[in-house]
Amino acid sequence: MVTAAQPLALPGTRARRPHAALRHLGPNWYAGVMGTAIVATAGAGLPGDVPGLSTVCAAVWALALTLLAVLLGARTLHWAHHRDQARAHLRDPAVAPFYGCLAMALVAVGGGALVVGEAWIGTRAALALDVVLFTAGTAVALTAAVAVPYLLVTRHPAGAAAATPVWLLPVVAPMVSAAAGPLLVPHLPPGQARESLLLACVAMFGLSLLATALMLPAIFARLLTSGPLPAALTPALFLVLGPLGQSTTATDKFARYAPGVVPDPYAQGFGVLALLYGVPVMGFALLWLGLAGAMVLRARRRGMGFTMTWWAFTFPVGTCVTGAEGLARRTGLAAFDGLAVVLYAVLVAAWAVAAVRTGRGLLSGELLAAPRR
Repeated sequence: MVTAAQPLALPGTRARRPHAALRHLGPNWYAGVMGTAIVATAGAGLPGDVPGLSTVCAAVWALALTLLAVLLGARTLHWAHHRDQARAHLRDPAVAPFYGCLAMALVAVGGGALVVGEAWIGTRAALALDVVLFTAGTAVALTAAVAVPYLLVTRHPAGAAAATPVWLLPVVAPMVSAAAGPLLVPHLPPGQARESLLLACVAMFGLSLLATALMLPAIFARLLTSGPLPAALTPALFLVLGPLGQSTTATDKFARYAPGVVPDPYAQGFGVLALLYGVPVMGFALLWLGLAGAMVLRARRRGMGFTMTWWAFTFPVGTCVTGAEGLARRTGLAAFDGLAVVLYAVLVAAWAVAAVRTGRGLLSGELLAAPRR
């Protein structure tokens, strides 16, 4: 059975056809694109003026765009030549939720085009790219938010002991669109178009937030009643940070782009929401970061090796960086600036480790080998 953790290689496996190596390429690989894109966009919002940082962020975004293009091509070949395996992924409760990663990768790279890529490719190209990727990513996100839970309920229902943070991936995907959509608001004609997009993003925020609120108690109850997750799956605990940091980021974006789009009382209300929602949620995110970090250290001491779940250390932490950056701009508090810098350092370190280990696993063939049961 395919698991959320990427498998080790079986000795002596070799590809007989050019596309044979892609047989076990699952949708979880999009997490690497997400993690790379958030390094670029989160770095662009850091306080101060660090020489060369904008250039580095643009280069990292270009890398994320390249990885997305390559992976989309590889996944297309996977569906064309290994349709049976692709359908098996949809039937596997450990793999199906990762289709939310496809949506988040598309939206994250698209948003990065306007945040950091514009200086390299120009406003028109950046806008066109964001429109295409945001539209496609949002369509996939809304589909996954309905289809994957439906499959979990009807095709492979599991007991409470099987609950993992991976279940959050499809319902968190619309929150990424909610946070990225406001970037397109100023580029639309004034009036109905701008207000419709902004309020659609607010609706996706509510959709994702309430769905997350339904699932989080099951995940926490599973930890309390059944103990720690398997070692290879322990990094997935960091996925809980995703909806927390991304929702804080989204409320800040609503407040920033609402003036002139919605009537004044509501525009001011978004500013109040960004502060009164963002601060307590960021507090809970730090609590969960401490808990998840302790669980990962425990698993590491017990022999936890590298798997593709290590990419969970990147994008969710990055959303907390962008959330802290938004709170810093809104409050003017140096504490939030410092929090953003510290979390960004954690993000870059985690990304570097995951990228190096992934590259090593690809060169050796371990990460694309058939899974062990």
